[in-house]
Amino acid sequence: MKLRAGFLVLGWVLFVVTAVLPVQGQALDSELSAATKSRCVSILNEAIHDEAFPTVIHAAEALTRAGRGHAVIGPFEKRLADETDDRKKCVWARELVRAGDSSKLSVMLDILARPDPYGHVHAAESLYKVDGKGDGKALWAAMGEGRDPVLQIMAAGALAKHGDSDAMKLLRARLADRNLKTSRIAAWVLGRIGGPADIPVLREGVRQSSDDLTRCYFEHSLAALGDAEGLKALDRNLTHEDKLIRAYAATFAGDTGAVALAPTLLPLLDDPVTDVRVRACQTLLVFDRLSSE
Repeated sequence: MKLRAGFLVLGWVLFVVTAVLPVQGQALDSELSAATKSRCVSILNEAIHDEAFPTVIHAAEALTRAGRGHAVIGPFEKRLADETDDRKKCVWARELVRAGDSSKLSVMLDILARPDPYGHVHAAESLYKVDGKGDGKALWAAMGEGRDPVLQIMAAGALAKHGDSDAMKLLRARLADRNLKTSRIAAWVLGRIGGPADIPVLREGVRQSSDDLTRCYFEHSLAALGDAEGLKALDRNLTHEDKLIRAYAATFAGDTGAVALAPTLLPLLDDPVTDVRVRACQTLLVFDRLSSE
């Protein structure tokens, strides 16, 4: 029943996207060409050895989501073994979990439970991203009163994925926070695990945002929830002059399931910014998997 419901939701989103987006060319209605797929994989295989830490991580995420986690395991096991920074440890471990090594969940859980808060946010965010929970105690403590708001949000996101209603309430309370730097993080989470009830508050976040970067968090979450105006905004943001906004848009495009965005994503394979290219590859490969299922 859940699988059937998922297909119904995806079909509805694709219908909305096809109807509202000013897409140039044809939507991706079949698998990527062999040449384009090969190019995407080549870009990711090169980026995983980049000197920039975020680029390496994003390339790993893209490869694992494309079903190529084997390319991550060897190099990341060595990086994790050699790492001394708790924040980076969380990220190496997270991508190894995505690649199929669930034993590395313990790395994130152990760091989250430490008295030193240095790696807490990274640990909670990483657990959220890989659906990790453990016994839930460390996440509950991180979500507690007086803790860092971003830590609370990421811990709540991890717990909410496991059906915790109190965690979802905290996320929605943070979404309504007057501090947009806090509420935009809650928007980022709820765009993926929220629902129609969150759309009015996200729209208000768009209206209140005074800069494009803050606004895009709300726009992209609206898009992921199937909102027509959010989808239009995400499409525009794929060609935004700000490299961060282009990268965020390319990432969230994959969460929308909106394959009609593919013609706008394809030129990003030539973007001057490596991270934008990586994120475009990730979403195109996700679309390819959707189209072939």
